[in-house]
Amino acid sequence: MNDRHDDMDDDTGFDADPGDDFDTGLLEEELRQAAAVLDPLPPALLQIAVDAYALHDLDARVAELTFDSLVDAIPVRGATDVPRMLTFNAGEVTLDVEVTAEGLMGQVLPPQSARIEVLGGPQSATTPLTADDMGRFTADTPPSGPFALRLHTGGDVVVTEWMRA
Repeated sequence: MNDRHDDMDDDTGFDADPGDDFDTGLLEEELRQAAAVLDPLPPALLQIAVDAYALHDLDARVAELTFDSLVDAIPVRGATDVPRMLTFNAGEVTLDVEVTAEGLMGQVLPPQSARIEVLGGPQSATTPLTADDMGRFTADTPPSGPFALRLHTGGDVVVTEWMRA
């Protein structure tokens, strides 16, 4: 065989070991710079991300989305403007929410009084909702854009995932 093929591991003509002179950190930085020039992040999206992170509560438990009617429900033929049904679970607390064009309606299970905040960014400060003794609550205005719910029950704080209305 040829001496030039002795140190090559495959038919590509490249060494299997790229060597010590290849710097992945430099490549990553060059790719970041290229992406910033060719496909820049819109300033409004960056601001929304910063605002959402500012609302992060380190002591809160994150409620897992276990049901979303947009994904999990079987569509009904001829039905228009059907409400979106969401179910979140965080340990022993379950939060059922119905999102319509008229607003929000939901229930905390097990039934208990609670305070619910509809998060939509710092500029959309809304009055917290109050769940009655049966855990039921309503809001007259639907969330616009991305939203999350923060639930205060006794000493616990539960936050849902962010989602689009």
